[in-house]
This record gives sequence, C-alpha cells and structure tokens, in this order.
Amino acid sequence: MSDMTQDLNFLQGVKVVDFTQFEAGTTSTEVLAWFGAEVVKIENPGRGDPGRRLRPGKPDDDPWYFHQFNVNKKSLAINLKSPRGLEIVKEMLKKADVTVENMAPGTIERLGLDYESVRKINPGIIYCQIKGFGTGSPHEAGLAFDMIAQAAGGPISVTGEPDRAPVKPGLSFGDTGTGMLMAATMLGALHERNRTGQGRRLQVAMQDAMIHYMRTCFATQARTGKAAPRRGGKSGGGNNSPSGLYQCKPLGSNDWVYITTSRGNPDHWGRLMRLIGRKELIDDPRFATGAARIEREGEVDAIITQWTRQHTKEEAMALVSGVGVPAGAVFDTMELQKDPTFEERGIMQEMEHPNGKFKMPTWPVRVDGKPARLKPSPLLGQHSAEVLNDWLGIGADEVATLKSEGVL
Repeated sequence: MSDMTQDLNFLQGVKVVDFTQFEAGTTSTEVLAWFGAEVVKIENPGRGDPGRRLRPGKPDDDPWYFHQFNVNKKSLAINLKSPRGLEIVKEMLKKADVTVENMAPGTIERLGLDYESVRKINPGIIYCQIKGFGTGSPHEAGLAFDMIAQAAGGPISVTGEPDRAPVKPGLSFGDTGTGMLMAATMLGALHERNRTGQGRRLQVAMQDAMIHYMRTCFATQARTGKAAPRRGGKSGGGNNSPSGLYQCKPLGSNDWVYITTSRGNPDHWGRLMRLIGRKELIDDPRFATGAARIEREGEVDAIITQWTRQHTKEEAMALVSGVGVPAGAVFDTMELQKDPTFEERGIMQEMEHPNGKFKMPTWPVRVDGKPARLKPSPLLGQHSAEVLNDWLGIGADEVATLKSEGVL
C-alpha cells in the first residue's frame, strides 16, 4: 500500500445520520466521510442496505458494489419499525449536523422522520433528500435508478451513433453525478449553518441533476436551433474536425485513441499533420479551415486512421500529446486497475476488509500532495454498540437488551 494517503479532518466533529441506500445518496454521504465526518449508516438489522445484496447465489455480505459507496462510514443496524428503535434514531437526530435520505417517495414520511418532524427536534439540522423526480414534477411519485434519470434527464438522447438507437452512457451519471451535486450543496449549507446557526432542507432530483450535466448540449441547441444530436465518438458540438475515436493496432475492442483539435487553436491541425507526415495538407484548401474539414470529415478521419492503425493506443497518445494536440487512449477498467502509478499516487487503494482485500478508486482530490486514506466499508451493524455508546451513552448491558428485543 502506498504511503501517499492521509486522514482528512476537514469535517472532524460533524455528525451525519445516513438513511441512504444503493448509490446516489450513499455517494453524497461518502464525500462527507472522506472529509472526516462521522457518518453513521442506519440499516435494517436483517438485510441492511439493498446494495449489499447484488450477487446472485452469494452471501448477503459486503459485495464489491457496496464497498464503492460506503467506505469510511459506520453501520448501526436498528429496527426503525420498533418504537424503541425509532426513539433511538430520533435521539441521534437531535445531535446530528446532517441527515440524508434517498428512500422511495413517501417512505421517510411514513416513518415519522419527515423534514418538519425532524426540524422540530433539531432546528439547525441540514436535512437532505435525493429523489428521482422533483416536487411538482408530473413524475414526482415515480421510482428512479441511474438509467431512468439518464433517460428522463437527457444524457441518453445525445449518446450513441447518429441515425441509430440511443445508448445509455456506461458511467453512472444519474446516481453518482447527482450525489456529488448534493455533497457540494451540503458543504455550503454546513458553512452557512456554522456562521448563522440556520438549518436547511436540501432536495435534488436525479432528473434535474442530469439537466445540469447537459449544459453544453443546451448550448449546441441554442446555436443550431435544433435538439442536440447524437454524435457517436465525435465531439458533441459537431463543429470541429478532426475530433473523435481512431482505431489503433492490434485492433482489439478497446484499441482506440481519442484525438481532438480545438476550434480555439488553429495550430492543432498543422501540428497533427506534421506528426503523421502529411504536412502538404496543412494549407490544402480542402482542409485548411475548420469549416472545410467538417465538410470533409470522413476524408479527415480516414487520413488519421491510416496513421493510428500503425501504432498502439499508448504510442498514439504519447506521440500526439507530445506535439501539443489533445489525445487520450481508451483504457478499460482492467488496464486502469493494473496501472501501478495510480496505486503509487494513492488514487487506487487496497482496503483490508474482513471479507478479503479489495482495491478500488478513492477520493481523487489530493490535499497538500496526498489523497484521503480509505477505511473499509462496514459490516452490517459492525458499529452498533460503538455508535450508541458514543452518541447516546448507551452501555453494553442495554445494547444486549436491545438485541434480545429485536431492536438491533
């Protein structure tokens, strides 16, 4: 394990009661956990977060999916349908700085933990909710996962090849992207609360979050007067060339490099042509301007592909980048995980977990040269006794009684 890690204590002393599950909500609370807040994940004693149970035929322990969104947290397994369990959680909410939930619409209200109820017992709390669709939306009561948000919020409409069916982006913008927007807002609300004592209710809908990530597409629409189109591997704006994916040897499924020239830097075209041995095309009127190259985009792509197919994607990236033209090889997850430089820099870390070692990406922002240290995701209820003692002064004997009564 690289020593390029550290414990971040930006939020030391901040207490978070976390009712989140799956990904969008858990992402937002994990950010606070990375930053040193005490994040206590409230889970059902019998089954826990549904994100723990995504491996068919495997035990309901901590699968790889769950690890990704719950490191650096604690788990309190408590029955919220038990009057005593609900009472304990309300006592914790009195002491909390932040609480977050992303349950199905209406669930938190049925538990009696809605915003108005919690605000009465803790007026200064930052109360956060993540839903699929916003209050007032005609789809407000609808359930949503990542792919639903990406469909209803626009990303799928601009992903894929022209004149073919749309494609869902491979990344979970709908879930993790929404969680990151909530995390940033929570930090702002905490800063205000520390200054004024004022609590806030924060709400974000996954569909609304996707619209935020579609901003450049709305700019394209404004320029063209038409809905932003699908452009496949081309740049979304569709007004510069070359820009796209070019195949490399040995022609495997991910042997591609993305090369793009900027509208803001006409020198990119000349640099690229000199590199590939086609400097006669720099001033050729068929290709000399951006507008001309767009008219002959297919010819431009063929010229560049002829060169990239003579190189591996790593070679092509290094050569093109080396002459000052933006380029990026298409690296798959296995290639990224095996690249030792990520682990050396602390961007990939290996957790020592009771169920085995697991290497995963960590919080990517380095602080004074080092990223945050990864601490294992919790076993279900692993910290129940610790949390109840630290937060509420409940001792071992009462914890044993609560377990015998089915509260924990």
